[in-house]
Amino acid sequence: MANIKSAQKRARQSEIRREHNASLRSRMRTAVKRVRKAIADGDKSAAQNALRAAGSVLDSTAGKGIVHKNMVARNKSRLAAAIKAMA
Repeated sequence: MANIKSAQKRARQSEIRREHNASLRSRMRTAVKRVRKAIADGDKSAAQNALRAAGSVLDSTAGKGIVHKNMVARNKSRLAAAIKAMA
């Protein structure tokens, strides 16, 4: 543990921020899993609705700097292509 008061405060802030970022990352991953599950179940309309909701969550996460915006774009693109490929 840090000895200097400012370093102690920074450690507290970092821990709070780490927990918050982890919750946002988890929320994002759950949204993507919902889309993948709808695709696996073969329900195209549910998959499209899930993708719309997931896109918002993904963009929000990228906007906060939790994940890179190119990763978000790649995920959205792949999910959209998977939905489009459904029969």
